[in-house]
Amino acid sequence: MESTKKNEDTIAVTFIRKGENRDLAYEYLDELCELAKTAGAEIVEKFTQELQGPNKATLIGKGKVEEIKEYIDENNVQLVIFDVDLSPMQVRNLEKAFQIKVIDRSGLILDIFAKRASSLEAKTQVELAQTQYLLPRLTRMWTHLSKQFGGIGTKGPGETQIETDKRILRDKIQALKEKLINIELVRETQRKGRVGIPRFALVGYTNSGKSTLMKAITEADVYIKDELFATLDTTVRTFELSGGVKALLSDTVGFIRKLPHHLVASFRSTLAEAAEADVIIHIVDVSLENFRDQLKTVETTLESLDIKDRPVLLVFNKIDKMEERLGITGIKEEYPESVFISATRGINIQGLLDKIKEIYDNNSNDVWLKLPYTEMSKINLLYGCGQILSQDDKEDGSVYCIRLQNDKLSYFKNIFGVFEIEKNKQ
Repeated sequence: MESTKKNEDTIAVTFIRKGENRDLAYEYLDELCELAKTAGAEIVEKFTQELQGPNKATLIGKGKVEEIKEYIDENNVQLVIFDVDLSPMQVRNLEKAFQIKVIDRSGLILDIFAKRASSLEAKTQVELAQTQYLLPRLTRMWTHLSKQFGGIGTKGPGETQIETDKRILRDKIQALKEKLINIELVRETQRKGRVGIPRFALVGYTNSGKSTLMKAITEADVYIKDELFATLDTTVRTFELSGGVKALLSDTVGFIRKLPHHLVASFRSTLAEAAEADVIIHIVDVSLENFRDQLKTVETTLESLDIKDRPVLLVFNKIDKMEERLGITGIKEEYPESVFISATRGINIQGLLDKIKEIYDNNSNDVWLKLPYTEMSKINLLYGCGQILSQDDKEDGSVYCIRLQNDKLSYFKNIFGVFEIEKNKQ
């Protein structure tokens, strides 16, 4: 028997402050519609309003509220989504006016993440973000299980119940934070088990093709779908650098504009893979007209997470989808150190691997250190610093050759003191 379940008919609304870039606002609104589609909504109409400033009570003006309400009544719309974050009061007033549920961009993204989370870590991160988002938005309208409009019940018991709910949510937030700390300790132990192996991390805007590239490089069986936030969990797989060197490649959660603050904060531990990578591989969908804007979004998010001192390789993906091949030439001139590929069709994957190895080598040194047998307690620290290339045992100790990333030289010197160094020439 076929399912008769129908996607919710939904209206998308955006607010534009006079003087702001209209084209960019419309672009954001189109992206909101894609997000809504990912969440299972059916966008039936889009509304925009341009004002000098937002209405504190409803964001949009009274006339626009009435226009949307009329459309809702005539077309049996079930949901309204705003591309601008709404205050709790605005949500309450708009729901009262429309008599249907109203959510904003952050609420929509959180809903998508909740549906896509599969691992314990991702589920915990999303639950924490959702709880933090919900806390200031508790009202009598939505408290507990009685999601009924009109604020039924007397003010006293209602307010008392809200305070009780808030206390429960605060306790839950603390418990989830502690749970994430414990999960992160396990992840840290797993990362320590990979010491000495070159590490690379894929980052990029959602749906830029990171998972497809992961599969092309590592032949890993990863979930791939042409939609926003197809995957949330960090995947780590092995592959070989040019020359046969074993390395690790991680695929992190995709970024997006206006990503909810609580969500970014909650996913810090997932993005630790990028923070500890020797090289960050930034994937960009070059077939999009707004790829520069998406590129900047990722760079800004990485900076906000304090991930800004890693070598970054810019990789322009989906060149097979570019209508005008001549456009690649101009982009190459703008980003001369970048690589152009098609992960889906396997175009220039070997060139990418060669470039990855080149950057890794250019940011590393081969270090020779003699570790006396009396200091063998430091051996784990030695393996944690870099890739052990050779070991020569002598009468009074062992001589190691270690490939060390440049940013670890000071740390290495503080632990081991005197050593010989030669710039890696491979």
